[in-house]
Amino acid sequence: MVKLIKSAFFEEEKTKKALADFIVQAPQLSFGPQCEKFEEAFAAWQGRAQCVFVNSGSSANLAIVQALLNLGKLKKGDTVGFSALTWSTNVMPLIELGLVPVPIDVELDTLNVSSKKLAERLAEFPLKGLFITNLLGFCDDIDAIAALCKEKNIILFEDNCESLGTVYQGKKLGNFGIASTFSFFVGHHMSTIEGGAVCTDDAELAQMLRMVRAHGWDRNLKSAEQTELRANHATDAFYGKYTFYDLGYNLRPTEVAGFLGNSQMPYADTIVAGRERNFKTIAAAAAKNGRAYYPIRFDHIDVVSNFAVPIVCRDQATRDALVAHAEGRMEVRPIVGGDITQQPFFKKYIPDAIRVAQNPNADLIHKNGLYCPNNPELTVEEITTIIDVIA
Repeated sequence: MVKLIKSAFFEEEKTKKALADFIVQAPQLSFGPQCEKFEEAFAAWQGRAQCVFVNSGSSANLAIVQALLNLGKLKKGDTVGFSALTWSTNVMPLIELGLVPVPIDVELDTLNVSSKKLAERLAEFPLKGLFITNLLGFCDDIDAIAALCKEKNIILFEDNCESLGTVYQGKKLGNFGIASTFSFFVGHHMSTIEGGAVCTDDAELAQMLRMVRAHGWDRNLKSAEQTELRANHATDAFYGKYTFYDLGYNLRPTEVAGFLGNSQMPYADTIVAGRERNFKTIAAAAAKNGRAYYPIRFDHIDVVSNFAVPIVCRDQATRDALVAHAEGRMEVRPIVGGDITQQPFFKKYIPDAIRVAQNPNADLIHKNGLYCPNNPELTVEEITTIIDVIA
């Protein structure tokens, strides 16, 4: 049985032994130097000026939306577009924090929003923001999307939780908007068991994210930032550490997660290369069955850091047969959260006028799609099993 999640970490046995030694010797296990070291290392690897480490990718999504509201870059009641084919916690913070989420359909051959689909939705709903999902290691023409957002004064931010390491037009995904979120949940590209991050080049946004992460405090800010904040609010040194400057949560990671992140960073490029190699091998086999599956286009992407291999069947009967054929041989599941507008929570909280917006491609993928395993530790035998099932 080929599992979607094969191991907790890359080089799992070695990592677990190192983790055990660390826990015994660590002077503290709450947020500290290991987390800060990981923030610096991941920001450098991603090519961003700032990384704010949090306790999950979902928390990263919540934090970026709250930070943009705190700074006044978005306001309650603003319309914010999102990829109709996505995960629940890409959309839930928009609803929870008083924004109006507007679904944007995806292209069938890339599974992602294109500038064409964005322009079509803009004709119906003017947007103040776009929280785009880079799904499964793919993208469409995100450079054109970024240009359109700039032209229309739309704040672009990316959910890059499934596309760590993908490179498009010479630039890593996650570097096209004001900020991007990442997940280090077990089974994602790089694991800290639970964990996430927001990366940005905007120093003001990074400062607010650190405050959002920790109750609205200034606890993890630089000394100069703390001094300025306390002076602006006439707060003395005694109360300074316990002054709540803006809306926040407790989204802090632990030193265990920081240590794991630092232990996995040296493998980041190896992980990306392995996922790309496996994906291209499996995708080539799937492409031979064109009468059963829709083609997935990725020749416009420089490096495809695939999260899991998507299969979009031409009808539900084929999807059902494929699921049955995979039983006991390989694990399969729906493509992420499917068309999120069909999920119960979305129908409950979103007005009909927006909820009934048509997303025919996301709907088709929701009904006919699934994905199968890809991870850098797949064996030749496991890849052969996957190919046999889908071919």
